[in-house]
Formats: sequence, structure tokens, C-alpha cells
Amino acid sequence: MAGSECFSAPAQRNLPQRSSWQLNGVSEVMDLLHIDVDIDMMKGKPGKEDLLHSRNVLRKQRNWERQLAAKKSKRKEEKQRRKLNREQESAGATGSPQFTKRVMKAITKERLAEAQRTGLKLCVDLSMTDCMSDKEVGRLAGQLRRMYGSNKKAARPFHLFLTELQEDSRLYRECVRMNEGFLNYKIDITEESCLDLFPPEKLVYLSPDAEEALETVDADKVYVLGGLVDESIQKKLSFSRARELNICTVRLPIDEYMVKKNNTKNFHSKILAVNQVLDILLTFCDTGSWIDALQAWFPQGKGYVVTQDESSAKSAT
Repeated sequence: MAGSECFSAPAQRNLPQRSSWQLNGVSEVMDLLHIDVDIDMMKGKPGKEDLLHSRNVLRKQRNWERQLAAKKSKRKEEKQRRKLNREQESAGATGSPQFTKRVMKAITKERLAEAQRTGLKLCVDLSMTDCMSDKEVGRLAGQLRRMYGSNKKAARPFHLFLTELQEDSRLYRECVRMNEGFLNYKIDITEESCLDLFPPEKLVYLSPDAEEALETVDADKVYVLGGLVDESIQKKLSFSRARELNICTVRLPIDEYMVKKNNTKNFHSKILAVNQVLDILLTFCDTGSWIDALQAWFPQGKGYVVTQDESSAKSAT
């Protein structure tokens, strides 16, 4: 018994120590778990300080963005102001107002619309394209583009008609291919003849082979140009076409205001492209002077020069 008592006593004394160690171990583990849980909660849910910091960052960022937008707007306004000042200075130097591209486009559009209502009428007869090569058709399409460009820039543009232009023709396809916006041109495009549109007594066909010279441009008349590029130089094609339509013919007064000029090739021609004829007519309508019109637009390579003496011009032809 004594032996057993001696043995059990130490065991009983050690038991509290072991329980204490176990409790301490559990407490430490719980403390660690508590720390981990706190850390996870802190990571998942920001504290008040973090929220305040985030709000401050967002507020500063918004202020910076507002300041940047204000600076950009100010620079843009300053740029526009300098541009306006330059335009005003340029207008003062030239004595004419300067407009933006948008304003000029609107003015041109309105001017062409007014010409279609009240302007002088000019037809381009495109019935002769069948006798032209593909190259000549391409050149004619280019002339029509330049013709429209000149009319757009004119102070008093003509009301233009492209007559007998078939939608399935080579010329129509070439015009659409070469001329951007061709289908939106302020031009009357029709498959009808000029005789279908106007009475024959109002029509005047311009041909270099006509006997009578054009003296002035009459608002009651409708002028017709032969839409023709002929590199083979077939004689009197436009004149024959006018006779076929049974309408009167006139020519530009080249013989009355110009003389032949000596050149190495001894080349002299009165045949002009349709855009060149339009340029001459537009200038004459603005100035009332054939000399100014021919001097400005008659090509120098044709072998003629303007003379100030009308009598000398007539004697030289």
C-alpha cells in the first residue's frame, strides 16, 4: 500500500501541471486563430482610415481631371481666338471677309441652288460619246469634273445640264469612278436631249466652226456645248450635231479679239475643252469683257494671243 501511495502521489502532483500545459496550448492556438481571423477581416473589409484614404485619393483624382479638362478647354479657346484674329487681320488686309470651310460650303451650296432656280442655263450635249475611244471618254470625264469645280467657285454660276447621259454608258461609269461625289453634283443629269427640255428657238449651240460670233450672253437663251474629246480631229462634229438638231450656232469671238502667234510647230487651234469654254463665259459674265475673259482662260498652247486692237485681230484671221 505504501508503495502504491508513493507511486500515486507524484502522479497526482503532475496532473495539474499537465492540464495547465494543455490549457495554455489551447489558449495559444486560439490566440493564433483569433489573429488570423482578424487579419482576414482586415484584408476583406477596410477600416475607417483606409476608407478615408481612398476617398481622398478619388477626390484628388477628380480635382486633377477637372483641372486638366479646364486647361484643355482654355487652350482650345485660345487657339480659336488666335485663328479668329488671323482671319480678321487677313480680311482687313484683303478688304474681303474670310469664312470657315463650313460656312463657305454652305454659301456655295446656296449659290448653286439659286443658279438652278434663276441662273443662266448651259447644256453639255453628251450624245457623241459613241464615236470616242475609252481614253477620250476618260478625258471628257475629267473635263466635266473641272467644269463643275469652276462653276462652284463662280460668283454667278450657271445652271448646268448634262443631257443624253445614259446610266449604262461608258462616260457615266467613268464619271462616277473618277469624280468623287459625282451623283451629288448640283447639276441636272438627264438622258433626254436638250430639245426635250427647251424649245428650239431658245437654244444656241457653241461651235468653233460657226460663222456668227457670240457677242453677249443672253439670259433668255440656253447655251449648248458639244461634250466631245476628239484626238483624231474629225471636222465639224459639233457643228454637224447642231445642224442635225436644227438650232442656231455661234462661236466664241476668238477671231475678233485674238491673233495668231508664231510658234515652232506652226500650230493654231480654236478647239477648247468644255471646262475652258465655261471659264471664258463665266469671266465674261462677271467683267463684260471678251478681252479679259480670253486673256485669262484661252490656253497659250493653242497658238493665239489677245490683241487690244480689234481691227488688227480681224485682219489677221
